[in-house]
Amino acid sequence: METLQKSFSLAWHEIQALTPRILAALTVFLLCIWLGRLLGRTLARLVSARDGSLVYVRFLQQLATWLMVLLGLIFALNILGLGNIAMSLMAGGGMAAVVFGFAFREIGENFIAGLFLTFSRSFEVGDYIESEGLSGEVKNIELRHVHIRTLDGCDIFIPSAQIFKSPLHNFTRDGLRRPSFVVGIDYADDPKRARSVLRLAVETTAGVLSDPPANIQMSALMPQYVEIQINFWVNTFDNDHEINVIKNRVMDNCCNTLKANGFTFSADCTTNLNLVADLPVEVRQQQLEQSKSPSTTLA
Repeated sequence: METLQKSFSLAWHEIQALTPRILAALTVFLLCIWLGRLLGRTLARLVSARDGSLVYVRFLQQLATWLMVLLGLIFALNILGLGNIAMSLMAGGGMAAVVFGFAFREIGENFIAGLFLTFSRSFEVGDYIESEGLSGEVKNIELRHVHIRTLDGCDIFIPSAQIFKSPLHNFTRDGLRRPSFVVGIDYADDPKRARSVLRLAVETTAGVLSDPPANIQMSALMPQYVEIQINFWVNTFDNDHEINVIKNRVMDNCCNTLKANGFTFSADCTTNLNLVADLPVEVRQQQLEQSKSPSTTLA
């Protein structure tokens, strides 16, 4: 019993001796956490004031916070006289990072790819992109994946490595989009006049840009009709004019214009044989005479 009391007494004296160090280590650790958050908020304000990218703001804020937390932990362990443990933790963390890197190679690949995508600025939230046949509006950019939403409301999470390694189509980087559609007119109609009236119908539609100008061209000579392609430009940054609404408006105007000008188009197109003048055809009726082969009379 006396030995147990001596052990408790010795432990209590050691705790009393370590109390100043424990308080100092805890103070330094908490101070580093506070400095990390302060530094993160400062960097976030600077970056958001410069380009307003939420991806940079979040990434730099978290990076600054965690670096200061790690630095505070090292300082706290050194104050407690546990510098060797701090070095062992760092060394063990490095070895663990190597092991986990091989075990979770794809996760690490996506993380690194997301890190490069964060600074490459190939697209932003709100852009309409396409990669490997997957297209949609960018809703969120994370280090591990990119969240897009398709036109039919489907949410797709594309791994960052796939976007980083594959060709990326950004349709809204400069705000310009070029919708297009085709219409067919009859061979008896004048294609030059059709292009002229279609150009006027497109250019007078609200939401269609005059620069770059619209392009109306013959795209193919189909068996039953002449195919004309209509290309025009819209500004996706203009919130008053949605691209699908403008396209429907242009198609309506083109349809009404062709009808008003007497063109035969779309499903009503047929091959007009009267385009070629009738050529005189001489029909010769040949009478085939059945000739009898000379017969041989047998005696």
